[in-house]
Amino acid sequence: MPIDRFINERKTVWQRLEELLESLDRMTLRRLHREEVRELGRIYRRTASDLAIARAESRDPRLINYLNSLVIRAHGRIYRANAQGGQRLRDFFARDFPRTFRRTWRYTATAFGVFLLFTAVAFFGTRHDPDFSEFAGVSPFFREAVINNRTHWWERLNEASQIGSSQIFTNNIQVTFYAFALGAMFGVGTLYILAFNGASFGAIVALTYRAGFGNDLLSFVVGHGVIELSCIFIAGGAGLLIGTALLMPGDLSRGDALKSRGMEAVRLIIGCVPLLVVAGIIEGFISPQPISPFIKIGIGVITGIAMYSYLFLAGREDSAE
Repeated sequence: MPIDRFINERKTVWQRLEELLESLDRMTLRRLHREEVRELGRIYRRTASDLAIARAESRDPRLINYLNSLVIRAHGRIYRANAQGGQRLRDFFARDFPRTFRRTWRYTATAFGVFLLFTAVAFFGTRHDPDFSEFAGVSPFFREAVINNRTHWWERLNEASQIGSSQIFTNNIQVTFYAFALGAMFGVGTLYILAFNGASFGAIVALTYRAGFGNDLLSFVVGHGVIELSCIFIAGGAGLLIGTALLMPGDLSRGDALKSRGMEAVRLIIGCVPLLVVAGIIEGFISPQPISPFIKIGIGVITGIAMYSYLFLAGREDSAE
């Protein structure tokens, strides 16, 4: 469709959205008539679709910036203007977080791919030559004094699981935050965190298998690892969102791209926090216990199915996804 025709056919809708938003500047969402609220939601979704079309087919930065600012403004008023306290929290976890995950899944998949690549390289390299683990950040002292002596270092959590769980929770939050925050280094910092943690994990698993107790380590990890690693990948995807906004803003200015993708990235990080709490509790209270590995595997499978069912299905009932 020619751009002039596109604008002429859509501009009435955009102007109506502006009128509704101006009304909301003077009142709350609840004071709008029911039909106006429905109209606002309908026009917002249509304008968001127009923005996607404009990005794909138009090279007019003024049109793209106008529609982008209009969509951001409408989104903020619809989802934040009248949501307070518990309602805002419920809306976020019931709708906003899983939808954001689905919109940005390619970034999360990229983070997973980087982690998996370095895990595989470090695992096979260390299986072939244990000295290779030093390139993955495993110190010779840890290899000789702990792993080669077949020490189950994770079992110390049995001595004080509450303290251990709180320490694990803090560490998980730190790794997740770094994977996100270092995206501001044009994505390079995020890639480094993913690569380093992947390589360390792969090397340590390979060393434990060389020492003859790799299954013990994996049976410890499996219960909480599905949620924990998924959160790291989601945070890595959020960091890559920030990095690509700086490096490849597309037709938007860097500021507008950073604002748009940054909002999505922040939603992903906030959504990971309760998931990390669950992972920390499992890792502190269940994973170190001397129970059957099949129970731990079952916990990992069940929590994984529950988490990904939530991420892929929640919020679809009133969405055009």
